[in-house]
Amino acid sequence: MGRFTVTPISYQEPEKRIKNFDEVCLGYSKEEAVKEAKRCIQCKNPTCVPGCPVSIDIPRFIKKIAEEDFQSAAQILADYSALPAVCGRVCPQEDQCELTCILAKRGDPIAIGKLERFAADWALNEGLKLGKAKESNGHKVAVIGAGPAGITCAGELAKEGYQVKIFEALHEPGGVLVYGIPEFRLPSDDVVQVEIDNLKELGVEIETNVIIGRTMTIEDIFNEGYESIFIGSGAGLPIFMDIPGENANGVLSANEFLTRNNLMKAFRDDSETPIRVGEKVAVVGGGNVAMDAARTAKRLGADVHVIYRRTKDELPAREEEVENAIEEGIEFEFLTSPTEVLLNDDGWVKGIKCIRMELGEEDESGRRRPLAIEDSEFDFDVDTVIMALGTSPNPLIPNTTEGLESDDWNRIITLNDNGETSKSGIYAGGDNVTGSATVILAMGAGKEAAKEIDRFIKENSKELA
Repeated sequence: MGRFTVTPISYQEPEKRIKNFDEVCLGYSKEEAVKEAKRCIQCKNPTCVPGCPVSIDIPRFIKKIAEEDFQSAAQILADYSALPAVCGRVCPQEDQCELTCILAKRGDPIAIGKLERFAADWALNEGLKLGKAKESNGHKVAVIGAGPAGITCAGELAKEGYQVKIFEALHEPGGVLVYGIPEFRLPSDDVVQVEIDNLKELGVEIETNVIIGRTMTIEDIFNEGYESIFIGSGAGLPIFMDIPGENANGVLSANEFLTRNNLMKAFRDDSETPIRVGEKVAVVGGGNVAMDAARTAKRLGADVHVIYRRTKDELPAREEEVENAIEEGIEFEFLTSPTEVLLNDDGWVKGIKCIRMELGEEDESGRRRPLAIEDSEFDFDVDTVIMALGTSPNPLIPNTTEGLESDDWNRIITLNDNGETSKSGIYAGGDNVTGSATVILAMGAGKEAAKEIDRFIKENSKELA
């Protein structure tokens, strides 16, 4: 152990955790967090900060942990991030701030994400309210979607004194944080709900069960006196392969599967909407959502196989999630692609037909293109197939809003990095602009849009000029 070796963190043992939905990573103790924080060399020109989409002053909050001033550490995080306890758990720090840590050149980078989680959890456990709102300026802003982008935008504007209301389609706020990420990665009651409560403490109003484009329109919102609108409605439309048998009973999108488990608690014995996955499950895809679906199915008692058309080296999922899945006994079928879902006489899934693949030349993404190997098809029996191939935005909002432009993939077109759209006063950010991406990138978009909305209203208001 030394400056170039990360402080270990504890996890639930695999044989235990596959039988429960409790959080897998147990987090740092106070002593472990201080020890890890003291590894930071406090660079004069820190290379970690530019890697953070919300530009957290990383050395400063880590220094406070090293000094055992946990409240100050938590306050610094709260000044930059609306969801530090969330980001400390699900943000891909290894591809962002930790990737550019100076110590990574000679050993392990600082465990920035785990330290962020520690400081944020400490504040949650202490019941601290770290966000502060300025006196009301009398101006109203609406936010569509209570996911990471919308929560961040709403929080930033509320701090500046705006009256903010979020319109959320589901019956609970949180977006992908509550419907997409399992309890064993992100406890919704202990973490997400507390963060939502903190948002309400800032004065943000949240109205659920409102589908913009059906329940009400963008024009209806403007007619209620809102001067600007931020659209952070995410990307909840699942993508399928368009193969035979795909619409059969026993084939689920990862969105439906995870929503029923995470939001509707289908994994509980007393659930009113339980999911029966059977003895063997195939999950098609290789991203974080595929890992979440596979690990959830494992906890429901199934033998789980992940089918991915490239190799392990190309898996887009976080390395930590892949390793956790392997530890939990999930099997991976690499260089494999489904060609048909096989059905029994009752129209239910009985198996899946696949073909072996090999990697050819690089495609436009820079990855080697998977090519089918002739005469290599094979079948194996499964009871359930879960498609985890990504999502696209729902076209409802742009289709019901005159002058709001979107592209062929239903993504709202923005004119700049600040989220300005083709319709005056409307801004957008997150997955409904980029397609499926990370929580922290959506938060960064919400934060930038809030700055632009503030500028827009001030320019158009003599009262605030």
